[in-house]
Amino acid sequence: MSARLPVLVTRPEPGNAATVARAAALGLDARALPLFAAHALPWTAPDPGDFDILLLTSAQAVRLAGPELAKLAALPVHAVGSATGAAAAAAGLRVECTGATDAQDLIDAMTSYDRPRILWLSGRERSVFDPRGATLTPLPCYGVDPLEAPAAWDALTAAPAVVLAHSTRGAARIGALAGARRAHLSLIAISAKAAAAAGDGWAGVTVTPTPDDAAMVTAAHHLCQKAQK
Repeated sequence: MSARLPVLVTRPEPGNAATVARAAALGLDARALPLFAAHALPWTAPDPGDFDILLLTSAQAVRLAGPELAKLAALPVHAVGSATGAAAAAAGLRVECTGATDAQDLIDAMTSYDRPRILWLSGRERSVFDPRGATLTPLPCYGVDPLEAPAAWDALTAAPAVVLAHSTRGAARIGALAGARRAHLSLIAISAKAAAAAGDGWAGVTVTPTPDDAAMVTAAHHLCQKAQK
């Protein structure tokens, strides 16, 4: 039986520690290698009466929103992923819908029967989505800044390993740092867009069926089990 593959967790804290703990509970050799740090931005909640829906695409928006978030409690939440939905519910928000894929699919579903006014509590850097005729108003409440590659990055990517990409921006950074080493690295991406952002040439790419941490760790477990046979 071969040695265990290390599982490299690159997402920002506090999610990084949660993923490492989840993976370790399954017996994986999980390593914390955060490539970004998230921080709160100053923002002011608008009048919730001007909107019909609060869109949340990351649990970081809930964690870092601060006291202004309570002013939006009247709005029904549409969340991407179970972790974001759970964070919103824990913060006292009313979660009406949790999407199992990505934000565009969620927007498509909510605009198929109406043209709602959507307030998107977002990060400073964000993807571009088609509002499908609705009004989509992004309001940044947090930023995510790149960190220097951790000291252990070169050593851990010099041999086969599993790398987790929890976002499109994170996947692009992983791809840039991995370079030619991607030929012996297996990538697990939270979405097809994240996988595309990481580029080609990986030893293997897995896109999780749902955009959440549990699915990513499960995929890593399967890969590591397969490698040990």
